[in-house]
Amino acid sequence: MELLDFVRRTAADTGLIASLPLDPEGRTWIRLDGPGGSEAWLIGWPPGTGTGWHDHADSIGAFLTASGTLREHSLAARLPTDGWKTLELNEDIDRSRELTAGQGRAFGRHHVHEVLNESAAEHAVSVHAYYPPLPQIRRYSRTGAVLRLEQTESPEDWQ
Repeated sequence: MELLDFVRRTAADTGLIASLPLDPEGRTWIRLDGPGGSEAWLIGWPPGTGTGWHDHADSIGAFLTASGTLREHSLAARLPTDGWKTLELNEDIDRSRELTAGQGRAFGRHHVHEVLNESAAEHAVSVHAYYPPLPQIRRYSRTGAVLRLEQTESPEDWQ
């Protein structure tokens, strides 16, 4: 997949990775030019930070850890795309994977996940790409088996 190849090549650019300013308090990012009209980001993750549960709407994507270690929690199911605010999840839907430097993954539309830097001391840096450029991000809260849509963000909310 082109996006996964792009994030792999970009993460191998040690000069670019080193150029990202790291903040001990919050995530930092630089927007990159992705391939074929995609949107791409270089993101720094201080210890203990994460995204919370979210999806990327109609965009496909890929991300790869360039340094440090990230954990991804995801749902192994296709959720309805519209018309719900609260959903009860089935058992055995949760997936978790640890992504150390050089490891990444691609994902399809409406992929619901959260990404975390669980380290107590080490920053992580990752490269992300999305196509088409993100039309919106839907943010969720999770309590046990209940997933609740909390807000929908537009590009102007994060650029």
